Amino acid sequence: MKTKNPIVLIVLFSLGWAFMYADRNILSPVMSIIQTDWGLNKGELGLISTVFFIAYAFMQIPAGFLADRFGRLKVLVIGYILFGIGTILSGFAPSLMIFLLVRIITGLGEGMYYGPQYAISSSTISKKYRGISSALINSGMAIGISLGFIASSYFTFTLKKDWQFSFFFFGILTVIVAALIAFFIKDDYKPIKNSQAVSKNQRISIKALFNKNHIITYILIFCSLYGFFSMITWLPYYLQTERGIEGSKTGIISSLVPWAAIPGAILFGYLSDRIKNKKGIVICLALLGTACQFIVPYTENFSLMIAGLVIYGLIGKLALDPVLIAYIADNTHPSMYSRAYSIFNFAGMTSSIFAPYITGYLADITGHIEIGFYLSGVLLLIGGIAFLFTDSPLKKTMITPNDPTHPFQHSDKIAHS
Repeated sequence: MKTKNPIVLIVLFSLGWAFMYADRNILSPVMSIIQTDWGLNKGELGLISTVFFIAYAFMQIPAGFLADRFGRLKVLVIGYILFGIGTILSGFAPSLMIFLLVRIITGLGEGMYYGPQYAISSSTISKKYRGISSALINSGMAIGISLGFIASSYFTFTLKKDWQFSFFFFGILTVIVAALIAFFIKDDYKPIKNSQAVSKNQRISIKALFNKNHIITYILIFCSLYGFFSMITWLPYYLQTERGIEGSKTGIISSLVPWAAIPGAILFGYLSDRIKNKKGIVICLALLGTACQFIVPYTENFSLMIAGLVIYGLIGKLALDPVLIAYIADNTHPSMYSRAYSIFNFAGMTSSIFAPYITGYLADITGHIEIGFYLSGVLLLIGGIAFLFTDSPLKKTMITPNDPTHPFQHSDKIAHS
């Protein structure tokens, strides 16, 4: 039953992202309840997300190397099962400290997904559909965010379930998704067995993955994800405590961001497949995202705030991601995809370590969460300006079999030895 059919890959990998983002966002609507139950301040609430993302970011680069060494699909499935078990255990945690430990386990499991997943999809799906396929896969993130927000709000505030119920519910479904991926996805990649070849391949790959284009892209994804995770983590709480919106409605309002992101991601993914120079798209998205990061907290008009959230969804992180994923692929040899995407995601997810806690910390100091959103806008502007200094993508198609000096040529020979 295993297959390399692009439609099957897109559906299952999108489903994988849906449950990963649902797990991350079932926490946000119930943060006020957890704060009351465990007597936490805003900084401690932010710490819950921070420790998860520390584990998630930490696992990115090791997951890429493990995937190249032992098999991409194998590493992905093992990590996804660990993530499901961690989600279930989160519901049993009796205190903050135990909850933090379990969230670390969950983060390690989720951290084994990104690099192997995009390595498999980028190697299997045709280059001319790379942007649109990444956008469709990424749509699972949007669905998951909305699903997490709405389900957690509905279970807790409408059905009057304990806040832990959502973790049990999604944890069980996550393990089922892991089984579906293991059963249906086929990956022909052959792990490198020769230890000497692995060592040399890693050394060459690390150098090739830190040229100017890669480094600037890592900076931009850091800035983009900082604002995204600051908003996603704190938006429901912000709507409840500073906008006076009922808890049962905050999940629906917050879900406007991910739902708007689906058509935006598909549109810009489609455009990135047809526009050779992606610099203009990337900079435009960064500047528009900066404007929205300022409008949402600044305006006192409810309708304008909603418009800002919708526009941010259309042009924000989830729309920018497919373009940057395609850009990384354009600048990277296929034998390095697992490591390239792992480093790329590590750079981005490092921001998620700081964003929830810093936003909460600044809110404790100033008494307002808005300052965290403004900081996010400034960082995204910096990332967009930095991208102006990127060069044209490397022309991998010009590499010849007789060019022993090119780093891609060396790594390609080693990877298939």
